[in-house]
Amino acid sequence: MHDLIAKTFVGALNNPILNTTDDSAVFELKGRIAFTTDSYVVNPIFFPGGDIGRLAVCGTVNDLSTTGATPRYLSLSFIIEEGLLIADLERIVDSIRQAALEAGVIVVTGDTKVVNRGGADRIFVNTSGVGIIPEGANISGSNARAGDIIIVSGTIGDHGIAIMSQREGLKFGTAVPSDCAPLNGLVADMLAVSSNIHCLRDPTRGGLATTLNEIAQQSRIGMRIDEGTVPVNRTVLSACEMLGFDPLYVANEGKMVSVVAPQDAEEVLAAMKRNRYGSQAAIIGEVRSEHPGRVVMKTRLGASRIVDVLVGELLPRIC
Repeated sequence: MHDLIAKTFVGALNNPILNTTDDSAVFELKGRIAFTTDSYVVNPIFFPGGDIGRLAVCGTVNDLSTTGATPRYLSLSFIIEEGLLIADLERIVDSIRQAALEAGVIVVTGDTKVVNRGGADRIFVNTSGVGIIPEGANISGSNARAGDIIIVSGTIGDHGIAIMSQREGLKFGTAVPSDCAPLNGLVADMLAVSSNIHCLRDPTRGGLATTLNEIAQQSRIGMRIDEGTVPVNRTVLSACEMLGFDPLYVANEGKMVSVVAPQDAEEVLAAMKRNRYGSQAAIIGEVRSEHPGRVVMKTRLGASRIVDVLVGELLPRIC
C-alpha cells in the first residue's frame, strides 16, 4: 500500500501540499468558501470521452462552479476491488492529473482502501472540493426571478448516451463521446461580463428537465422553454428515439444551465460561445411568474406540455 500510494498517487499528482503525506492537508483560504463532496460509481469505468477519474474531477469542479466559486483544492479517495489491474488504476490517475491541470485545481489529500473481490465493482471514487466565492457573488437555485432568461451551454444528453452505448455495445453512425468537462473556466468568462447571473446548475442525473424543476421549486417561480431551441446532437436524438428516452431527462456531465437577468442575457450568451465548452450555448426559455414550481414546454407542434421531474433512475450508475 505504501508503494502504491507513493508511486501511483503522490508521484502522479505531485504538489507541495500532497507531498507532505500528513493525515490532513494544510492550506490557506480567505473569503467565503464553497465546499462539496460526491462519489462516483459509473459503469463502465472507461467510456468514450472520459473515464471515472476525469468524471470525478469534473463533477466536483462543476459543483463548486455552480456557486460562482473558483475551485482550488480537491480530496481524492479510492475504494478498489481486489483484482483491478494496476495499468487501469494508473490510467485513471493520469486522467485525474490531466483534468486537474485543465481545471487549475490540485489534489491535496486522499485515501485508498482495497476490498475483497466482489466487494465493489472494480473501483469507486469519492472526491471533495473547496473553492473561493468572489466578493459580491450571490448565485443560488433560489434566486430565479420572473423575466430571467434560461440558457444552456450546449447539447444535452451526450453523457448518458455515451455511457449507455458503451455499456450495451450499441453502435451508431456517428460516435457519441461523453461531454465530461470542467466548466469553471466557462463560468469565470460568464461572471466577467455580468454580475446578474442568478442561478447556475449542472444538469447531471435527471437531465435538463429535472434541473429546471429543481430551480423552479427552489425559487417558487414558473419556467417556460421552447423545444425547438433546446440543442440536441442528432445522433443523441436518434438514439433516444430508438431507446424510448426523452433527451430532456438524459444525464450530462459537461453542461451548465444558467438563469440570467434579461438585460445581460445576450452578453452572457456571447461570452459562453467564445469558450470551447459553450460554443453551442443557446437561450431556451424564460422564467415566468405564473404556474410556480412548474416547467412548461412549447413543443415543435406549437402545443404546451408540462415537463415534470424524473421519477426513478433512467440510466443507473452514469456517474
